[in-house]
Amino acid sequence: MLQIGSTRERRAQRNLSVTLAECESEVLAAQQLRWRVFADELGAQLESPVPGADIDRFDAHCEHLVVRDDDNGRIVGCYRILPPEAARRTGGYYSETEFDLGRLDHLRPRMVEIGRSCIDADYRSNAAVIALLWSGLGRYMQEAGHQYLIGCASVGLADGGHNAAAIFAGLGAHMAPPEYRVFPKLRLPLERLAPTPQAVMPPLVKGYLRAGAQVCGEPAWDPDFNTADLPMLMDLSRLDNRYARHFMQRAA
Repeated sequence: MLQIGSTRERRAQRNLSVTLAECESEVLAAQQLRWRVFADELGAQLESPVPGADIDRFDAHCEHLVVRDDDNGRIVGCYRILPPEAARRTGGYYSETEFDLGRLDHLRPRMVEIGRSCIDADYRSNAAVIALLWSGLGRYMQEAGHQYLIGCASVGLADGGHNAAAIFAGLGAHMAPPEYRVFPKLRLPLERLAPTPQAVMPPLVKGYLRAGAQVCGEPAWDPDFNTADLPMLMDLSRLDNRYARHFMQRAA
């Protein structure tokens, strides 16, 4: 396992640290956090071999980046990381269950997939949690020598998909060039949707785009999570300078 060490910060009277999960109990705590957020809060229909824990066939091949509140031992934030060598062992990336990634084949040797990002409800007002997740991810990418990040950024469909359609319609320069386009296996039927007058962009999607990520194609519909999933690609060589200071320099 690649070790990223421990990055610590004191913010909002909390002592937080970020590391890769080092034992099965830490991985399970992250999976239980994912269940509370995705199933209990957001109503996702998840199948899992362990009640109350979000576990699928990719988990055993992933690294699990976790933020811990050192004052009480709680895992309060997490990211799931699938490096290229593990993706080869498991037969591909999670994103390939939703998209044809054929045009990204040449990136695979240096392409890491991230996903299942979530933060405990009690800690979402504390910007340090997401900052630590990003700094830990930056250290991971630096130490492993990878250049590309891929993942699915989700937009809820509680309104029937009209906000997701508005977000996609307004992406403009954030769209990847044709040679990096991917294709949803179950596409969101954008032609049947009326974009809302004012798009409300989820914070994670907004953060990716501000950092310099590109959207590689039309959104896929994920019926289990009831979300429109945007295929994101970030080339660290074109990371926005403002984000690079937090994402890369803090990881050093």
